[in-house]
Amino acid sequence: MTSSTATLVSILVPVFNEEANVDRAYNRITAVFASLPDHDCEIIFTDNHSTDDTHDRLLHIAARDDRVRIVRFARNYGYQRSVLMAYQKARGDCSIQIDCDLQDPPELIPQMLDLWRQGNQVVYGIRRSLPDGLAVATVRRIFYRLITALSDDRLPVDAGEFRLVDRKLLDEMRTIRDTSPYVRGVISAMGFTQVGFPYDRHDRVAGSSKFPLRKMIGLGLNGILNHSLVPLRMASAVGLTVGVSTMILIVGYLIGRLLFGQHWPAGFATTTMLLLLGITLNALFLGIIGEYLGRIYIQVKARPGPIVEMEVDRTPLHRFQQDRARTRRPNEDQPELIYKEVSG
Repeated sequence: MTSSTATLVSILVPVFNEEANVDRAYNRITAVFASLPDHDCEIIFTDNHSTDDTHDRLLHIAARDDRVRIVRFARNYGYQRSVLMAYQKARGDCSIQIDCDLQDPPELIPQMLDLWRQGNQVVYGIRRSLPDGLAVATVRRIFYRLITALSDDRLPVDAGEFRLVDRKLLDEMRTIRDTSPYVRGVISAMGFTQVGFPYDRHDRVAGSSKFPLRKMIGLGLNGILNHSLVPLRMASAVGLTVGVSTMILIVGYLIGRLLFGQHWPAGFATTTMLLLLGITLNALFLGIIGEYLGRIYIQVKARPGPIVEMEVDRTPLHRFQQDRARTRRPNEDQPELIYKEVSG
């Protein structure tokens, strides 16, 4: 048991069928904190209902280390909802999200903590290299820039999920009830002082990626729809442009017929207008509007969030007391608010 004055860091590790990596991830994370005497950690594994031996491996790890917490969902709710739940359960002064495949090296955690102590509430890694193959790397870079260009919020380019988040933001994230969250965008939209640092992403240590190109494209579209109204505004802009173009064509047709006696084939103008206004625009923009309406429909149904099938938490009592001190409301009877302001 560490001193109650140590900085508690919540390490968030989402997993799905990572039996070959969970022990390696645990060993490398704990090795980092063994070299940080003034820091303690809790490691929260959110298991998206793995079907291999991932859960059994996690139980073995938690049995010998009470810093390890396990949250196993009743089914696979998707990466983003799993991550959001991890942030909402974090008890630390700050949290650091890291993937179990160790492509984001845990050895960079001390550097992230140094930047946090300098007064930055969010510290995120900027990927200099992407060892995922040309096609995947290209799609990633395109969507990073597309989301940034279209978003109403400032999203960092080439920044993935490897990030540190301060307690202030963690408290705000506990209030989020989003059925299709885009966590990267949620954190960026909160503001505060955010800083990035460049790093090289490593190859996956073992196993195969659970995030194929199809899911990557879906994540990119999710980010655009969650943080931008540009697609809806495009419908008005393109509709106006095509409408004006159609009026010009009609005027040109009338001038040609009245002044020059030009006769186009019967039904030409009508067919042109129908093709321009009826088929292309309706199909395209009804689809966009349908995406937004679908999200609204799912959100207002107020379905329950991710259901936890099993939770393992053997955290010592003193950490529960620290957590209570960090998160209690200002109007509660309290002798002292234990909260550390980070100064630059």
